[in-house]
Amino acid sequence: MVSLVSRTGRDMQRYNHGHRQVVGCIPYRYKGTNGTSIVDEDAIEVLVITSQRKGKGMLFPKGGWEEDESVKEAALRETVEEAGVVGEVECQLGKWTFKGKNGDTCYEAFMFPLLVKEQLDFWPEKDVRQRIWVSVREARKVCQYWWMKEALETFVKHLSSQGTEGENECCSPSQGTNSNL
Repeated sequence: MVSLVSRTGRDMQRYNHGHRQVVGCIPYRYKGTNGTSIVDEDAIEVLVITSQRKGKGMLFPKGGWEEDESVKEAALRETVEEAGVVGEVECQLGKWTFKGKNGDTCYEAFMFPLLVKEQLDFWPEKDVRQRIWVSVREARKVCQYWWMKEALETFVKHLSSQGTEGENECCSPSQGTNSNL
């Protein structure tokens, strides 16, 4: 069952050594394939959403990781709330550390690919966000955050290695780790 209301507030928010922990997904789907052949970036589309701040570009769904949920549960919840898609949360792409837009808050972000199984007609942030399926090439251009672009590159490398390393290979949690404080 999908909730039609977004969680609000920060009283359940996770922190690690003063860094607010956030999680997100790169929702994706296959274009014209059954998903079992060797994959490259031209074989997929990714879903980006508009920022709540008008005119601030596109991004992948992400938000706070709360104390009563696993990291994958939080990633799926944020993706449903912001993008209105449901699917399978896959391996962790990495962890990125960065400062917020005002430079006063530090964040740890964990990103995951999410193979979309269902696109909802109604979702909690339907009235405040738009969602758009784009190519990986286009996502590189429109995504507003450097760390999300790095997560996208890690995801593309993971996809292209699936054919040579085996379908069950997963990204190592250390991939994509960056500290740009």
